[in-house]
Amino acid sequence: MAKRLAALIFIFACTTVAWIILGSTIMARTYDVRSGDLFSRVETNWGTSQQQFPPRATWTKTKKRTEDDQDKQGRHFKRVVEYTDDGKLAIAGSAINVALDLEHRQKGLLWYRTYVVDFAADYRFPNDTNEEQQIVFEFFFPAKATIYDKLVFEVNGQKVPTSTQERNVIGGSVTGKATLAAGETAVLHVSYQSHGLDTWHYNFAPGEGVAQVHDFKLHMTTNFKDIDFAENTLSPTTKRETPNGWALDWDYTNLVTGYSLGMVMPEHLQPGPLAGQISFFAPVSLFFFFFLMFIITTLRGIDLHPMNYFFLAAAFFAFHLLLAYLVDHISIHLAFAASSLVSIFLVISYLRLVVGIRFAAVEAGLAQFVYLVLFSYAFFFKGFTGLGVTIGSIVTLFVVMQLTGRVDWTAKFAKAAKPEPARA
Repeated sequence: MAKRLAALIFIFACTTVAWIILGSTIMARTYDVRSGDLFSRVETNWGTSQQQFPPRATWTKTKKRTEDDQDKQGRHFKRVVEYTDDGKLAIAGSAINVALDLEHRQKGLLWYRTYVVDFAADYRFPNDTNEEQQIVFEFFFPAKATIYDKLVFEVNGQKVPTSTQERNVIGGSVTGKATLAAGETAVLHVSYQSHGLDTWHYNFAPGEGVAQVHDFKLHMTTNFKDIDFAENTLSPTTKRETPNGWALDWDYTNLVTGYSLGMVMPEHLQPGPLAGQISFFAPVSLFFFFFLMFIITTLRGIDLHPMNYFFLAAAFFAFHLLLAYLVDHISIHLAFAASSLVSIFLVISYLRLVVGIRFAAVEAGLAQFVYLVLFSYAFFFKGFTGLGVTIGSIVTLFVVMQLTGRVDWTAKFAKAAKPEPARA
């Protein structure tokens, strides 16, 4: 019996090392690709994370004034001097609509959080000077490495000639000019459709610092349910669940803050990291399976040789090996189902020859389904994996304790260790 237990421990240890190597290989394949040029290719082909800033309205006017001056002989005279008078109009109100349409894209063993954003906003700029001004309206793009389709730039409902500017504010800007009478309020309307990656932000002011905004309204809709707000950002004042996602509102009358607004796109189930985690966890599944098989065969007097356990461990390893390379070509769910069926088929078809079809299909098949398939599938439920495995382990311990509470283990082990009589 001692030699048999030592052989089982050796088989378990060797299989564990194989799983560690497999898991490390999967992680290397996954993250070496991400750290290379694949992530950059996604940014180049689709776009980067976006940070939208509010526009600004400025005016510059050349004026003349008369100044007293004195020549070298001490004679006084008057001269006309030109100077530049400039200023900035404050935003009196903002009404913004943002629609985020998440469209995950896969490269290698990773899914990337790509999205389409439809942005439309109306900004009110009152001319609080006492004279007519030619105002330059400048709208800042949220990212440089992306596209802007369906761009609209209007002042008081009229399209104005625009030009793009290269500035040190994320993605440059577009400008347009309009003339405002004294006391007149201009409404700048800007809208576009663009592509982004990972996160979308709305910052009240370029750079870090505290900003003050008046009559601010931002309405956001998403096509995903799993919403998450970036760190150091404001939560919505109201939110409502819709059939496809959420409707979120940020509504402020007079806000002073150093925070911004930010939405983090939800992660897609990552096939590479998930397959790696399942491989690293595999020794736990095999331990419970070996433990249960050892208990059942000992109670029933079934003689399973260590070589039988070796082939069972190989069938378990086949599940993870097949899963690791199927996820490159098909969805993680189909790969998991196919790998499970193959591994269970290997175990049942093998044990039916060793012990019998009933033991292979019922005891062994059910144990493998629980400890290999269900324990591994618990990784699909983020945040509940540990709890699911813990509950399964406790239930297993309870069932085994109840079934073996009256067993005389000394007699069982003595009977198992007793050599068989020589055959004629």
